[in-house]
Amino acid sequence: MTIGAALVLLAVVWFMTLFVVLPLYQPSQGDKNDVVPGTSPSAPANPQLGKRALIVTGISLVIWGILVFIIATGAISLETMNIWSGIQP
Repeated sequence: MTIGAALVLLAVVWFMTLFVVLPLYQPSQGDKNDVVPGTSPSAPANPQLGKRALIVTGISLVIWGILVFIIATGAISLETMNIWSGIQP
């Protein structure tokens, strides 16, 4: 695995984790009964983006490390995942 491929994998894992973590435990302005004029009631009351970015970074580094280990050791390769050629003995 090249450095570029590892960085691309990290970026993909980071953004996928971000989109999973963003809506979790997020009270809306409508839930808090404090809707700012000009915004939707479903807008987040306090998004805490810095805290969420740190959480996402920690989770994604763990997932990325596991994926890099699997790819680098060859535990799963393209030949392993080739389902179209049938099962080889």
